[in-house]
Amino acid sequence: MLNFVVIDLGSNSVRMKISQIGPYGDFKVVGYQKKFVRLSENMGKEKTLKKEPIERTMKALKEFKATYSKLKNVKIRAVATAAVRQAKNQKYFLNRVKKELGINLRVISGAAEAYLDYLGVVNTLPVKNGLIMDTGGASTELIWVQNGNCEKRISLPTGSVLLSQNYNLTDQIKASDLYKAMTAAELRLSAVPWINNAHNMPLIALGGSNRTIAKIKRREVTDNINDLPDIHGMHLPADNIYALFEKLVSLDKIGRTKIPGLAKIRGDVIVGGLIPISLVLRMLQIDEVIFSNHGIRDGLLYEYLQNKDAENVK
Repeated sequence: MLNFVVIDLGSNSVRMKISQIGPYGDFKVVGYQKKFVRLSENMGKEKTLKKEPIERTMKALKEFKATYSKLKNVKIRAVATAAVRQAKNQKYFLNRVKKELGINLRVISGAAEAYLDYLGVVNTLPVKNGLIMDTGGASTELIWVQNGNCEKRISLPTGSVLLSQNYNLTDQIKASDLYKAMTAAELRLSAVPWINNAHNMPLIALGGSNRTIAKIKRREVTDNINDLPDIHGMHLPADNIYALFEKLVSLDKIGRTKIPGLAKIRGDVIVGGLIPISLVLRMLQIDEVIFSNHGIRDGLLYEYLQNKDAENVK
């Protein structure tokens, strides 16, 4: 039995998923941990990782190591995405992770991140044609799926933390700041040459900000946290998302954190996080969203299993 450990270091959070893989490729998830580290906080125009976010991240990674170090037969896949990808002090950070934790943290490209999202979604949801959208803290990945294949993919340097901090959307929001943020995001989205090919197709949404929409909606269904429905595969009309976005914009940071289903730590970045999905729904006239709880971490698992299958064939 192999303990397959996936560590996914994003711009807002770092997560670890542990799956036990059997001799025939069967697997089950046996562990999951998540820490909000906000690694991209205050990176600014100079694009450098700051001391406090780095320390928060190192602390979280050490807690993860304390967990998987107790296991036998461990294989680790550790990846870093947009924040580290964009950081000018990337080498310093990676060397520190290697020296203090012995983890080879691999910085993946935006295209690779998008493909792993694709693998995580198409292996867990019946997606034949549609647009997959992953909104993170510092980037948004878009994947156009045709006949089950990854037809086109792109990563855009715009996300919840960057939009919220760069355009003053963290607390009380001015109309002028919101307009500037939405204009900037729309310019990036509309510049994607193939995006209109996904017109009126299903939109499959993942990433912390997008999943928050589903988490808020399910809390409207029940207050019993032990009986919450799974958000994976949940369908929601676009009108519900527009209404939620309008509500969030009208509130300040404290008001947003009081909404059931919205993690308090996302109160200052959720408006920026919902700008990309709101724009895509409108631009492509999509009337419904399907939510996925599986993305890059699951993609790494399926990638490993596919490679093992290929080795067995040889």
